[in-house]
Amino acid sequence: MVIADVAGQRLRCRGWRQETLLRMLENTLAHAERPDELIVYAGLAKVARNHAALERIVGALRELEEHETLVVQSGKPIGVFPTGPGAPLVVMANSNLVGRWATGEHFYELERRGLIMWGGYTAGDWQYIGSQGILQGTYQTLTAVADEHFGGDLAGRLVVTAGLGGMGGAQPLAAVMAGGVALCVEVDPDRIARRIESGYLERGTESIDEAVALAREAAEAGTAGSIGLLGNAAEVLPALRARGLRPDVVTDQTPAHDLLYGYVPAGMSPADAGDLRKSDPDELSRRARESIAAHVECMLAWQDAGAVVFEYGNNLRAQAAENGVDAFRIPIFIERYIRPLFCRGLGPFRWVAVSGDPADIDAIDAMVVREFPGNPLVQRWIPIARRYVRQAGLPSRISWLAHGERARLALLVNDAVGRGELGGPVAFTRDHLDAGGVAQPLRETENMPDGSDAVSDWPLLNALLTAGSGADLVAIHAGGGGYAGYMQSAGVTLVADGTGAAGERIASALTADTGIGIMRYADAGYATAADAVRESGLRWFG
Repeated sequence: MVIADVAGQRLRCRGWRQETLLRMLENTLAHAERPDELIVYAGLAKVARNHAALERIVGALRELEEHETLVVQSGKPIGVFPTGPGAPLVVMANSNLVGRWATGEHFYELERRGLIMWGGYTAGDWQYIGSQGILQGTYQTLTAVADEHFGGDLAGRLVVTAGLGGMGGAQPLAAVMAGGVALCVEVDPDRIARRIESGYLERGTESIDEAVALAREAAEAGTAGSIGLLGNAAEVLPALRARGLRPDVVTDQTPAHDLLYGYVPAGMSPADAGDLRKSDPDELSRRARESIAAHVECMLAWQDAGAVVFEYGNNLRAQAAENGVDAFRIPIFIERYIRPLFCRGLGPFRWVAVSGDPADIDAIDAMVVREFPGNPLVQRWIPIARRYVRQAGLPSRISWLAHGERARLALLVNDAVGRGELGGPVAFTRDHLDAGGVAQPLRETENMPDGSDAVSDWPLLNALLTAGSGADLVAIHAGGGGYAGYMQSAGVTLVADGTGAAGERIASALTADTGIGIMRYADAGYATAADAVRESGLRWFG
């Protein structure tokens, strides 16, 4: 499939809502790490099950009427139903398995038979905007680290991490934006080259000694910078430690969630891992977990030496624990730095200019700064994002807005579209890593005060609410692969096309989306969330 030039006013579908979803699909694939295989990020997260399914999805979107709903099952279109003008245009479910069968082995067998696919978080529901999608969350985490441990600034501080894929590729730029020096280990040279080309990484090297010298020089000068070091984290991190390197902050975004299609074992190239996957997948998994154990042991040693160490949600600790490592001494970033924001409905909201005109994003940036003077996150973020983030694909922005703020912004944008002040419709969505969008007991919902970590009712209720509110696209995802049984999430997309009907959908769905999120945390016992619910005016029975 050739990705269309989607800029401008050329309408290929029967309405702008459908056209917007088609462009979001195309934009997701345009950002894919391996587009020929439809794999967007994380080793196996796909935009559609196969090329034939993708072609049928595109054809269905082009013919879809306003009163119809397209149903997609794990990246395969199933049918179109007459549902009425208030229903979603698209509903989908990706990689959901019944509990007892939610294992990696069963998922991979179904995947090999072409019966299922992993949609990741924002790949399978066409909401991915490249590494920018995780950039502010990474930046927000690092600035929270700086505020708590380093007097509010990472200047002169060294951040050591690994993984420069579609998600982890945000790390070096986030560290630079926070004023620090990032040394990022990556086993795939193509990923290092891609991050340099996109402006997310400054330089790369194959030499550990050169990387250490560059990192130390920048840190001692208090100059922000980023270095990509080619190598395997399980081998390189211990080598860095042996050279006496003592980082200030240590984390990781290697694809450790998936032992078959993600983490590359020590002593192997990505191609070697691919060959072993075909010949002996059990041995590949064993060697990957063994390497992760060595990787995490080094992180723990740095933690014991005084570094600030946290897992960034890639299942690294759980894999290491399977090999006997006391890995859960490392905290998860959500509980440590982000959950207080979730309790107020603050999270990674994003918007995409369907026109393809960057001026639309410029106008919305100005709107956000003007309309939300009391939100310090956006007041700090928008100016620095405008300085550092290069637009790629459809112009987009991500910014952390709270309950109430999201609906307000989207309504203002919808009005601007209706008045002709923007070049075209704007799609609003969010990461699944959000207040009401996910249950992941080893990440977003780890250590809930009432013990409800694994209760996945909440993202399912989120999807039901947003569908009932008329959101344009609603998705329910589960783990798949190495994440099988580990997570449940919900995704939502709304189209601001300038109409009154769009305004009604936006007001209802975005209020429900974050409303169920703050209620979830209030129900778990967080006083801040209970205050947010009461201040919102929502009817709550807590």
